[in-house]
Amino acid sequence: MSSMSDQNFQPATSDAEQPEENQQQEISQLSHAVKHSIRRYLFELEGTQPNNMYELVLRQVEQPLFEAILEHTKGNQSRAAELLGLNRGTLRKKLRSYNLHK
Repeated sequence: MSSMSDQNFQPATSDAEQPEENQQQEISQLSHAVKHSIRRYLFELEGTQPNNMYELVLRQVEQPLFEAILEHTKGNQSRAAELLGLNRGTLRKKLRSYNLHK
């Protein structure tokens, strides 16, 4: 007969391990979603040869990435550049290209 504590048993993980595991899982889900979207896009072309796929995908991913990071940093471009691993000037140039600058 199992006790109530046995039924609720979960492997012990440290507080530091849990966020990293969640982050890896979310990255994996994001990667899967991007791959699925690209496959669907190519399928819907029905044999038509796509042009400039790299630029198309980059623009579709970059803009929402910048929007989310800027929202997270409350518009602080220096902090956003740091989180993205970009030079602040590079970020500002990219923000202008998406009309996301202040």
